[in-house]
Amino acid sequence: MVEPEKQRARYIAGTEGAPPVPPPGGYHGAKRVLQTPTAPNPGDLAQGAPVPPLVSAQASQEKQPAGVIGWVALTAAILFAVVLLGTLLAGGTDMLYGVTMLTLQLVVLAVVIAALFSRRGRMLAASALVITLMLNVATVGAMSALQTSASGNYQGQKTEEQKHEEAYPGIKDLTSSTILAQPSLEEVRAQSEEMLAEIRRRLTDQYGYTWTEAGTQNLRPERNGYGGESMLVQYTSVPWMTNEPIQDYDRKVAVMGVIEEVMIEYGMYSLYSFNDPSSGMDDSILERFYGSSDPRTQNTWEYYSDNYPDPLRFYAVLYDLSNDSTGEFAGEREAQSARTGEPLEGLQIYFLAPELLSEDDREEFETRMQEYPGS
Repeated sequence: MVEPEKQRARYIAGTEGAPPVPPPGGYHGAKRVLQTPTAPNPGDLAQGAPVPPLVSAQASQEKQPAGVIGWVALTAAILFAVVLLGTLLAGGTDMLYGVTMLTLQLVVLAVVIAALFSRRGRMLAASALVITLMLNVATVGAMSALQTSASGNYQGQKTEEQKHEEAYPGIKDLTSSTILAQPSLEEVRAQSEEMLAEIRRRLTDQYGYTWTEAGTQNLRPERNGYGGESMLVQYTSVPWMTNEPIQDYDRKVAVMGVIEEVMIEYGMYSLYSFNDPSSGMDDSILERFYGSSDPRTQNTWEYYSDNYPDPLRFYAVLYDLSNDSTGEFAGEREAQSARTGEPLEGLQIYFLAPELLSEDDREEFETRMQEYPGS
């Protein structure tokens, strides 16, 4: 019987029992199985044996460009955002929507999308995408537009020719000779105040009405038609209102008759009623603005006159809460009274005249108009 130690030594010491070495190139029809690289054996490291790499050099070279494109996408997004913010601070709203910016935006977006499809560049591409979504032509352009609108500073976007037109002292399609030939602001104010005083005097003498100022005079600059303000103004006289209500239908008609007499004496046209069915307005419109299509049950009467081609326009408005069946109109009048201090109901009279030039501005107007030949 062979001892175990000798038997083990026989297999270790010799190679007589080992299988034959495969021929060069391997056996015919044999399949090669690619093994997944594993961590090296500590015994092999101790003996100095070569250790195969865990990742092949070819795989490493294939993945490297993916990381590069991620960095490219992130860098491009950051640089483009800096350019957009710089343009915003410089006030170049028009540049943000130019062809150059839109083209650069598309290029940056294309790079970011390409980086999203790479494994190693996906994280950086996601960061670039966030920057692009937050700071792009649309968002920065909107911020620039809001900033320009809030500050009212549009000068950086206009040519010298546009700025010159914006400073036009007159009104587009209205010649300077026409403006200079019409009554001045001072003349219109004097005429309107005189007529209002005469209307108040006659109605007080005949019906005993007392009066309250329902507001103040208002002068509003007129636009010149080129994006700026002209030297002309729209004049609204001080509105006057009776302290007493006027609710009887016949009394209303008589009051408007007295006013019409004054209009005609001062060269104005006869009164025209907006609220009367003879105005040609549809019944639904009359009900909406005056509470009813029947003047006897309307809560508001509105009469008008002018002296065309001169600019003076007259308005007489009569409020009657006794014809307010729902209380809605009374609520509107209460809100108006709280703002102006005027009575809740009664007769209100005032004048309005557009496109007036003050006598004090006449010389300056003529001087400035010389810069615009043919106007």
